[in-house]
Amino acid sequence: MARGKDARVTVILECTNCVRGGVTKESTGISRYITEKNRHNTPGQLELKKFCPYCYKQTIHGEIKK
Repeated sequence: MARGKDARVTVILECTNCVRGGVTKESTGISRYITEKNRHNTPGQLELKKFCPYCYKQTIHGEIKK
């Protein structure tokens, strides 16, 4: 039987390039992905390289608070 909090949590990844650069007329929004991470294996914030359709390239997507 599991004790305490669940190990797997749902996190939201947001494009750091869109957030830093600001939303311009060329980019109509901010790219976000929803994924899961294991809290015990990765206690820090998760950063993955994902494709951003607004930047038209692969950028680093960082974990944000819900």
